[in-house]
Amino acid sequence: MHRSTDGNKLVIKVAAPALLTALALGLTACDSGASDGTDRANSPVGSGPSVIAPGKPGEAAETLSARDAQERRGDDKPNSADVRYAQMMIQHHRQALKMTELVPKQAESGPLKRLAERISAAQGPEVETMRGWLKQHGREETPSGQEGHAGHEAMPGMASEAQLKKLRAARGKAFDTQFLKLMITHHEGAVTMATDVKSQGNDVRIEEMADDVIAQQTTEISRMRDMS
Repeated sequence: MHRSTDGNKLVIKVAAPALLTALALGLTACDSGASDGTDRANSPVGSGPSVIAPGKPGEAAETLSARDAQERRGDDKPNSADVRYAQMMIQHHRQALKMTELVPKQAESGPLKRLAERISAAQGPEVETMRGWLKQHGREETPSGQEGHAGHEAMPGMASEAQLKKLRAARGKAFDTQFLKLMITHHEGAVTMATDVKSQGNDVRIEEMADDVIAQQTTEISRMRDMS
């Protein structure tokens, strides 16, 4: 039988909507397993895919639901460890800056002078960043009363006043030797403090600053050991 061109057009017009309807029904059938509030893995609708949350140092990662991950992410308010870290690291950095101020006139080694410049250039801005963070969160720059004094004495790596007095009196190679010894210990103390706050703190910005301290000062420790 010969079909006209118009007839063919009519068939196509009818078949296309029918095909779309069949596809829609097929998709609906595929989703029917979730119509009772669960997906194929029997997870609640809206829970989303699982999220792998990295654990703290020494701890295994966790597998969280999307909802739990969202709640966990919202719990990022600074805690006492974050505040104490910023307060103490300001003092810690300031002592390092006082030590580097002596280098231009008292050191002999050219590489040591250049290293001291890098330490000063990095730690000066870091002090201002931590001061700004404390101000943003309505906290004092230093702890008040006896707690502040005790905290200063307890900070790892801090040089004693007697050690600083001896450094201020030294010149040339004697200065270089003393400076490197004190600054290596000082940097090691800063790395310890930064590592501690990463496991005890809760603020993302403080964790980022601690990561910077660990990366930068670990590298500088290696350089100073090579100079010793």
